[in-house]
Amino acid sequence: MAEISTIARPYAVAAYKLGKEKKSLAKWSEMLGIASAVAQNEQMKDFINNPKVLSSDLEASFLKVCGDKLNEQGQNMIKTLVEYGRLSILPAIAEAFEELKAQDEGTLDAKIITASKITAADTKDLVKKLEAKFGKKIEATVSVDPEIIGGMKIIVGDTVIDASVQGQLQNLAYTLSA
Repeated sequence: MAEISTIARPYAVAAYKLGKEKKSLAKWSEMLGIASAVAQNEQMKDFINNPKVLSSDLEASFLKVCGDKLNEQGQNMIKTLVEYGRLSILPAIAEAFEELKAQDEGTLDAKIITASKITAADTKDLVKKLEAKFGKKIEATVSVDPEIIGGMKIIVGDTVIDASVQGQLQNLAYTLSA
């Protein structure tokens, strides 16, 4: 997974810089979202990964599916990705672009994973604490994963706060085996 993000990052940075320069970050966000959705379609994935498909046919088909949702710069990015055989990493490019955009806007995405459902008030309180800790606005998504047994796990960018029973048990097992 790290390899894909390493490859995707320069494309995302280029799109971000171009969008920032042209004051079209929202348009780039929309274009990358659409292109990413097309690239994730099962039929399109098969088409992209088929070695018998000519790159010119892949480019034409992909651009036709995206239709007028891509401006000239968006189409050029697709052409470049097809040329270098990197069309399949579009979802990673879109994700990296959104991270750059969120950093610029002063927001961070947080994934809050709990063992059981938490109330809206608890979520709001937790988000306030995270905003104070990171000094930025936090956009949180909450999910429930019973496998963490108890507690919660919070992921904000590269920071992981693991206050789950599962995480504590893994740390104990690691300590005992060392």
